Amino acid sequence: MFDRPQDSANRADRILDAAGVLLLRLGYRKVTIEDVAKQADVGKGTVYLHWRSKEQLFTALVLRTSMELTEELLGLVRADPTQVLPHRFLRSSFLAAVRRPLMFALLTGDTELLGKLSTGPLRHMKAQSGDQYSRMMIARGLLRGDVPHLQYTMRATVLGFYMLESLDREAANFAAEAKADAIAHVIRLAFEPAGVPDPTVVAGAATELAALLESVLSTCRAWIYEGGTP
Repeated sequence: MFDRPQDSANRADRILDAAGVLLLRLGYRKVTIEDVAKQADVGKGTVYLHWRSKEQLFTALVLRTSMELTEELLGLVRADPTQVLPHRFLRSSFLAAVRRPLMFALLTGDTELLGKLSTGPLRHMKAQSGDQYSRMMIARGLLRGDVPHLQYTMRATVLGFYMLESLDREAANFAAEAKADAIAHVIRLAFEPAGVPDPTVVAGAATELAALLESVLSTCRAWIYEGGTP
């Protein structure tokens, strides 16, 4: 009997749930396919029906986490177009990431947890999506075009909020909301034009961003459940 697509997807999610538990407990290097199969209560061969290697399995796991984050941001933008503004979007992105240990590890390059996944195509895909977002905002006048090396400078600024705790223990004393507010403040003053943006421009940017996020979700979904390529 052949699996129905939904049955296959449900089984894939059960395997990914098991992989996530083990990854957070042991780290990428120590987890084996056998461990994941046992945790998910399936045969080792069943895991290989979905993903051909350990790397593909854990890539799918991190992509699924990325999907969850993207769906959250998409919902915010659809509900309130002003969420597209850089200071608000990056604030929301930070809060969504810190609630998801795997995504936070990916963004901070945590090799202890993610192993080689932290420097592979997943990071490239996240950087590419960020670059697309920046170009959209510049084209619509919602980011300043006079900042030298804008995309690099803004990325370096935001990553500082993600990375500081690993360098300065006192940074852990600040709540996530306080850090997110600080990100919004810096981005608004340093990188966005002064004044109130045109609501029509904001609405158009929100529509464009929603389409980009939907495309990202489609790509992730195809890779995880249909054997595509990230």
